[in-house]
Amino acid sequence: MRIFIFLFILLNAFTGLGQYHFSGQVSKENEGRTVYLSLIEDYRKSSRIYLDQIIQKTLVDSLGYFQFEGNNLLDSNRVYQLHLDGCSDELKTNHFLGQCDSSESVLFIAKNKDTLQFPTSFENQALCTIASTNSKSSVFLDIDALKEEMIFEFMDYTSESSTSLNSKKWFKILQDFAEGSDEPLAELYIYDFLSDRKNETHAYYMTDVKLNGYYDELLTRLIEKYPNTPFTLQYENELKGDRVIQNQTDTASTESYWKYLLFGGVLFLILQVAYFNFKRRKREKKKNPFDMLTVQERNIMVKISEGKSNKEIASELFISLSTVKTHINNLYKKLGVSSRDEIRSIL
Repeated sequence: MRIFIFLFILLNAFTGLGQYHFSGQVSKENEGRTVYLSLIEDYRKSSRIYLDQIIQKTLVDSLGYFQFEGNNLLDSNRVYQLHLDGCSDELKTNHFLGQCDSSESVLFIAKNKDTLQFPTSFENQALCTIASTNSKSSVFLDIDALKEEMIFEFMDYTSESSTSLNSKKWFKILQDFAEGSDEPLAELYIYDFLSDRKNETHAYYMTDVKLNGYYDELLTRLIEKYPNTPFTLQYENELKGDRVIQNQTDTASTESYWKYLLFGGVLFLILQVAYFNFKRRKREKKKNPFDMLTVQERNIMVKISEGKSNKEIASELFISLSTVKTHINNLYKKLGVSSRDEIRSIL
């Protein structure tokens, strides 16, 4: 860790030269793998690597070290992503489809002249800690920590009533955090999550967007700080579109024409989802479930078969207890089981 601090101070001395310096440490097993640096201008495309967002790439050296530097970034804050996965360059398509094992990535805010370090954490985890000359760089890590708390609370109480209450509670927590961040880019990151149609919060968002002046205030902040940028225009158009949909829904409550139209749209979506679910299940049946497991999930599966508790697994694998729980939940889903005994019976 002292080496990282020394390197960070040394690199920080170069910020006046008009160059950015992004460097970090991952496990030595990643030697020779490619680390991608991407510029995220579409906030709906931050979950995985996209070919049209990559601006630079580098290789991990024999000590697990990587570095990016140059002077080609923008002078104002933008969202960037570092991405590392287990796919070889011969399987480039899988990079962009999110089908690689051991995928690691981190989103951060930076601008030209910034110096950032991504050291390995005390739990030997990579790309989860940021030391930066930019005070806003690590705000996404704070948001992700909040989202992880929310997910575990949803998992603990799965009733319909609890889900509804938790949706409202966490919607407010996340939105308050966004507003207090003093960074519209962080607000967009949370907006992307809260308004996502796949999330439990979407229904509450569609009601809130009609009544809450926060969204117009965010648009004003974006126009003032990031005028004529793709993400500002994207947000403005989405906001208009969602309000049109909400107004149509309100009108449908009093006009039968809109009721039938809404019913037809819902039926179409249900049939479409059913069709895609059918196709997905058909494809999954052809797959060996073990092929879907990451290296860490296989390690945890072995520990479960040895009768280890969650705390013992976390200690032996040098990961947090919450990370163990997340991996076990993923194991249940991927293997189609609901208990540790069933996992043991598979091995």
